[in-house]
Amino acid sequence: MTKITPFLWFDTQADEAANFYTGLFNASNVKSVSHYTDEGQEINGMPANSVLTVNFQLAGQPFTALNGGPHFSFNPSISFFVICETEQEGDNLWSKLSEGGEILFPLKKYDWSEKYGWLNDRYGVSWQISLGRIEDVGQKITPSLLFVNEMLGKGEEAIRHYTSVFSPSVIDGILKYGPGEEGTAGTIKHAQFALSGSKFMVMDGPGKHDFGFSEAVSFVVHCKSADEVDYYWEKLGEAGDPQAQQCGWLKDKFGVSWQVVPTELFEMLDDEDPEKVKRVTKVMLQMKKLDLVKLREVYHYQS
Repeated sequence: MTKITPFLWFDTQADEAANFYTGLFNASNVKSVSHYTDEGQEINGMPANSVLTVNFQLAGQPFTALNGGPHFSFNPSISFFVICETEQEGDNLWSKLSEGGEILFPLKKYDWSEKYGWLNDRYGVSWQISLGRIEDVGQKITPSLLFVNEMLGKGEEAIRHYTSVFSPSVIDGILKYGPGEEGTAGTIKHAQFALSGSKFMVMDGPGKHDFGFSEAVSFVVHCKSADEVDYYWEKLGEAGDPQAQQCGWLKDKFGVSWQVVPTELFEMLDDEDPEKVKRVTKVMLQMKKLDLVKLREVYHYQS
């Protein structure tokens, strides 16, 4: 199982968006769909049996989409960098993703790419499309973090922090702005690194922006044990926002959102027994850090 997977928070369009995205990329499909129980209606206002999450993969990259209501909005602080190895592929993908969306950088030749563009799609999810070679990165779709406003200049600190938390990790390269360039000298123009086998990119974004990191895009850390849950919760939550901690979610000191989740929980929530799922869901929703021992007790409870 991939250690870290992107998680997308939609209002009510998770299943629609997942079906749209899987129609755009090769080696893509919907893996599973979960539904709200009665607790979902009581706590989140979502109708029982409506779609809760959709697990899908795009070009082999796992994603999860959630119908969570209108609490968070996508923005370019976290985008998905897509490498297209032919111009035709890039043009086709751009045409479909841009329909009903917003163009941030037109698809054309730039100093850093023979063909590149940046857009927000019809759902607000942000994509960077670039002509290049997949072997230069190691994966087709890569999350890209943009550090802006009060976080401007903290990109390198974030890279050092994340690569100290996850193992194995590697910093592939850091390219910085020089004197006289658009960005502040010494901040990151572009960087690439890997956490437990998953590639990430980082940029420091000069200028003023009306957005910052949002819970609309978070990263799920799949944990094999209660000890792993404790470790990642402590390391990623260090100096973060304690008010943002709920149901395994946390916001780190840079404002990036993570979910620290034991893999057993997914098996519990996929159980065919609705009473087991209901018990686990009810207890989970009352937790901040997920307590695997307690979740097991509730799951295996015999009346």
